[in-house]
Amino acid sequence: MPYWRLSAVYFCYFAVVGALSPYWGLYLADLGYRPIDIGLISAIPMLTKLAAPNIWGVLADSSGRRLLIIQLGALGACLFFAGLFLRQDFYWLITVTIVYSFFWNAILAQFEVVTLSYLEDDPHRYSRVRVWGSVGFIVTVLVLGYLLEIISIRHLPVFIFIFLFGILLSAISLPSDKTRVKVRGAGAFVKVLCSPGVLLFFIVMALLQVSHGVYYTFYSIYLEGFGYTRSLIGALWALGVVAEILIFIKMPALFARFTLHRLLQFTLLLTAARWWVIGWFPESAILMTGIQLLHAFSFGVAHAIAIEFVRIKFAGKGQSQGQAFYSAICFGGGNAIGAYVCGFLWQGNPLWAFGFSIASVLLASLLLAIFIAP
Repeated sequence: MPYWRLSAVYFCYFAVVGALSPYWGLYLADLGYRPIDIGLISAIPMLTKLAAPNIWGVLADSSGRRLLIIQLGALGACLFFAGLFLRQDFYWLITVTIVYSFFWNAILAQFEVVTLSYLEDDPHRYSRVRVWGSVGFIVTVLVLGYLLEIISIRHLPVFIFIFLFGILLSAISLPSDKTRVKVRGAGAFVKVLCSPGVLLFFIVMALLQVSHGVYYTFYSIYLEGFGYTRSLIGALWALGVVAEILIFIKMPALFARFTLHRLLQFTLLLTAARWWVIGWFPESAILMTGIQLLHAFSFGVAHAIAIEFVRIKFAGKGQSQGQAFYSAICFGGGNAIGAYVCGFLWQGNPLWAFGFSIASVLLASLLLAIFIAP
């Protein structure tokens, strides 16, 4: 298994996320955009994720060339993201974001499948490879948090481009996966999707991601409004991902001890508590620090559960499309709805946005408890 080359792709991919999630909203605010504009622009990569992973997933399953799809996605993302160096006006920014994110969204869902194919004999080692994505995120938010205290945040696109190029180089370095791919038809995917509890599981996970819209889009802006420095904001983002790393390492033990249903229900309730504390007690640096540890559950445990669920349900039956559907519906649709609705609510009162996030995750908890068997 090419452990370090697989890990390098995760590192660079989530370095991009580490530059976007904490600082993209601040960058757009520095350009003079309103909260509703920031919400719309931030929602675009999530909206393209609704279609892009499924389109790329069909191509991957039909061609059997998943690694090539990843490489094309990384190349396209690099080329089109470079358009931001030319202009930053509203409609140009929207156009560039639509196109580059369509290619960027080709990468992760297919790479999850490629990684699991290399781990075929020991799939529980997935967390040990994926953890390097978390490391990439942490390094990026800490370093950029410090640098953006010294240099203008207008330089943010340069760092994002460097990380995108890193994904491309890392993907090119991987050996061909042609002999590892088993091509399946779309019918197998649809059959599994329509089996009891599967589609509803994705709805629950999508609602969880809807609740994250306020966090990914406005968390940094919110804290900066209460006097937090950018380096401290970066440190808080990093702390959440440190907790995520620790929980990824422990996931095999948690899966051995608890059912996916019980772990997910616990995660949903903790996530509701997280948004409540962040929304209503931002003045307390101690509470803001402690509550970030719940990122281990609201993202880490939830994502590991979803990957394991897809692996079990779609094993040998349209797995690329299963991963793509999870990415599209949950991270695409869920995050896009959350970002846009919270951008609209934020203009009235930030607490309305946090209240919406709490309601979304509690609805997910209710659906899980009532309609999905343990």
